[in-house]
Amino acid sequence: MTPARQRPPQVVAHRGASEDAPEHTLAAYRKAIEDGADALECDVRLTADGHLVCVHDRRVNRTSNGRGAVSALELSDLSTLDFGSWKTRDPLGGRAEEPDWEYRPEDREATSVLTLERLLELVADAGRRVELAIETKHPTRWAGQVEERLLLLLKRFGLDAPGTPEESPVRVMSFSARSLHRVHAASPTLPTVHLMQFVSPRLRDGRLPEGVPIAGPSIRIVRSHPAYIERLKRSGHQVHVWTVNDPEDVEACVGLGVDAIITNRPRAVLDQLGR
Repeated sequence: MTPARQRPPQVVAHRGASEDAPEHTLAAYRKAIEDGADALECDVRLTADGHLVCVHDRRVNRTSNGRGAVSALELSDLSTLDFGSWKTRDPLGGRAEEPDWEYRPEDREATSVLTLERLLELVADAGRRVELAIETKHPTRWAGQVEERLLLLLKRFGLDAPGTPEESPVRVMSFSARSLHRVHAASPTLPTVHLMQFVSPRLRDGRLPEGVPIAGPSIRIVRSHPAYIERLKRSGHQVHVWTVNDPEDVEACVGLGVDAIITNRPRAVLDQLGR
């Protein structure tokens, strides 16, 4: 049985509008806001000198012209790197087709390393409600310091202790149940999302780790185990699915009544939803 739809799913820009602009750059997030995304998704890692930066991989090799682990580099080191020009090149070294975004070396801020603080400023200045889904990356040498620094930064923006989870424009996501436990213990009203690549046998009945109200299954789980999504919904959990780029997968998510679609293509998904 298809759950009754209260409202259309939220459209979340995965690492920004990352199909069109380089992931985790100011350019990608600006475009996602312009495209009408309801929320932005980002990954955060802690630098050697204690700054939270938006970088997915443990190392910067794939998305910049530098090398090394984020946790071993200081923000000043990362700030010298180019996180944008790789997006304009195809795998054979030529220039890729980029109809919606052009790399401009002079626009350093748009394609340099992005701090979470700068992303929070962008959201605050958006002129409308734009939510933020922040994924903590583990394992890392900094362990619980990641969550500690994250909550301190959210406190500076008045976002660490919402009155209720429903009021919060920020949620914290992780594959690490320990990370989510740290966040929930420090800020019980800040929503948390348990990300999953596969269905854990002990959670197949639709339960989630204690204190976590939102499930974050991959689109592969949705395709292979739609009944599990229905169990999650019956158990009272929200379901936020990643990473949903194909129209058929969008349709499947809508049919199952998921609450959020995390996508590299926010404008295309919004168009498909008639928004």
